[in-house]
Amino acid sequence: MSLNDAERRRTSQELKANLAASGLSAREAAEDLGFAPERLRSALDVGPSGDPVDVWELRDYLDQAVRDTGRAPVPWTVLTEPARHLARKWFPLREAPRHTFPTGTADGSPGRSGSDRRPRRVRGL
Repeated sequence: MSLNDAERRRTSQELKANLAASGLSAREAAEDLGFAPERLRSALDVGPSGDPVDVWELRDYLDQAVRDTGRAPVPWTVLTEPARHLARKWFPLREAPRHTFPTGTADGSPGRSGSDRRPRRVRGL
């Protein structure tokens, strides 16, 4: 399973939009995922030489992070559930970690503190 140029561009736009919607920084996402900054950039850019397993893991991580803030993620037009079924035939997809947002911030936003940055593993994504 490979994506054409238009699908890679669209997926990159959706990943970046969902990163912004999550309220997380690229650094926080990289830390949670255990990615070096360059690896996160590669996954966000969905380049032809990037690792599709990283892209799927980032997609699932961001999808859950946006939902955890109470928002709806930007819809996925390429990395859909039917596409996941096909991808599993080609790649050993990994479960995405989950960012731990603190609760009870005054403005309802996902504030962060050092102790809240440890990711939790989420099953069934």
